[in-house]
Amino acid sequence: MHPLITKRRLQNARRAPKSAGGCTIASPTAPASANRREPNAALPQAFLAAAPAPRSDTRAGATGRRAAFSVAALLAGGALLLGGCGSSRPSGTSADPATAVPAAAALYVGATVRPSGVLEKSALAAGRALTHERNPYLRLLALLETPGSPKLSFASDVAPWLGPHAGAFLSSPGSAGVLPSLLEQGLLGKSTSGAFPFSVSGVQGAIVLDTSDSAKAKSFLESQAAHAHAHATSYRGIRYRTSSGGIAFALVHRFAVIGSEAAVRSVIEAAGGAAALARTSGYVKLLAAGPANAIAHVYANPSSLAATPASAGEGLSGLAQALAGAHAANVSLVPSTSSLALDVDRLGAAASAEAGGLLSPDGEAVHAFEELPGESWLAIGLGHLGATISRDAHELEALSSLGSSGPPAPAAGLSVGSLLQALLTPLRALGSDSPQAKRDFASWMGSGGMFASGSSLVELRAAAVISSTNPALSRAAVAELAEQLRKQGGTISPASIPGTEAAVAAGLSGLPVKLDIAAGRDAAGQAKFVLGLAETSVEAALHPSSTLSSAAQRSAAAASLGEGIQPSVLVDFPTLLSLLEGVGLLEEPPVGQFVPYLRAATTLVAGARHVGGEVERFRLVLGL
Repeated sequence: MHPLITKRRLQNARRAPKSAGGCTIASPTAPASANRREPNAALPQAFLAAAPAPRSDTRAGATGRRAAFSVAALLAGGALLLGGCGSSRPSGTSADPATAVPAAAALYVGATVRPSGVLEKSALAAGRALTHERNPYLRLLALLETPGSPKLSFASDVAPWLGPHAGAFLSSPGSAGVLPSLLEQGLLGKSTSGAFPFSVSGVQGAIVLDTSDSAKAKSFLESQAAHAHAHATSYRGIRYRTSSGGIAFALVHRFAVIGSEAAVRSVIEAAGGAAALARTSGYVKLLAAGPANAIAHVYANPSSLAATPASAGEGLSGLAQALAGAHAANVSLVPSTSSLALDVDRLGAAASAEAGGLLSPDGEAVHAFEELPGESWLAIGLGHLGATISRDAHELEALSSLGSSGPPAPAAGLSVGSLLQALLTPLRALGSDSPQAKRDFASWMGSGGMFASGSSLVELRAAAVISSTNPALSRAAVAELAEQLRKQGGTISPASIPGTEAAVAAGLSGLPVKLDIAAGRDAAGQAKFVLGLAETSVEAALHPSSTLSSAAQRSAAAASLGEGIQPSVLVDFPTLLSLLEGVGLLEEPPVGQFVPYLRAATTLVAGARHVGGEVERFRLVLGL
């Protein structure tokens, strides 16, 4: 077990539990710093001065809530909620909804909704750990409540006919933004009245449910159609009902289908012999390579994602484009009693020229991770940055877009979004596709990493550090990057940092402390380029007192990943939450509404490997 997890549970056991809906929730505390240095007073004073005033009402606006969901929340919450709606066993055989989903679907979510045995126990344990509720799987039942529908009961309305499997698909990636909203509503208990997304004027897609009793499923669909005032029609010999709003209800062979009318018709075509997702080569290869004990998976169709204009690639669809690129990708969710694992499998990436990046197996990334300070509670290793810096910056921006949208922060205030955007500003400049940026920056870059350490605001150290293959160019890059930031409105001033060969301090909008940009050498004489929050961060990057290569958390991370995967990502959530609380951001959007789930998590570790053939796997394990 991860040493931080063990320590946290011991700490929690000594605390008085808080009751939440019949469950006990312990409040974790941040671990003591493993390596204390002299406090840096400038950091806490600057952050606290910019922090927002305490809020008496933590409810975020609907727009902020919708945009706040991350892919981890999407899978760990949504698929789990879909994956355990009841414990009663269905009768009859099972059928894969993907056999009735059109091959051109942009995104497809498949789940085992009537698990049994170990899978059922694991899903239930993970769901309870995340939601602190005895039965965490019933909220998304409201997604079947179409316009006019009464509140549904799983036991009486759905359990009598629901089979083992369920799926949902989006006809176009531009519709992906609706999924975070719906799953957030299910996770956070928001009202889903009138929230059914699929219609002629809304999202194009459908829910496809396997059935154990076709007659009872037909009765359910007819009842829902009647509440929606839908009229009867037919397509290719299949009778169905459609409402004036374009919501269609159909029993297609043995599948209960509810969605936009165009999507339901595409299901009728696929079930009738047209190209179906389950028969496409990419889907077949990735499903065959995926983990056998997954309770749910999300498949991203590369051809549909590639057809989306770059300007439309925001939120979930933008992240899918950034991570999958031109390759088919499948993300599997594997629950256990103490963790949730996400296996991101990509097809064809291993043999392509796109080796490297956040999701790719890369020995340089592992080595860069291991060189980061041993007391880091956040660490990310990246390899071959000279070839991948542009893509890495794009992927990080796509990730941050899921968590930074929401109501604008006050002009002089501090917000999670403003911090993310400020920190991304120099990375965008370093990763620019312009010939000058490639010459001034990418040309000398080797491996690199990002870290944060310190268990309190006073001790906080954070930096991005990049190995240099050409010390003269990386020294010159300090002034070059400073000039780029000055042109974008930043303020630049000279800096003198012991042990560096060139240094400047940059003031960036949204960041309450100066960002030091420096070039220097580590203890082994390796030239490095550093972006650090204050002088102590630069010093920690160049001369850490210990490194992750010999740290207990690195060994524990490797053990939790399994399959011989070496970690390149580590996050300790209690420490992160403690620091956010210290600057008054714990209740701010987009963090506030997810704090109960973040408190349930202990660590996130990740790493990658070649599965075999054309498949690469990037595994993330969330400790609970």
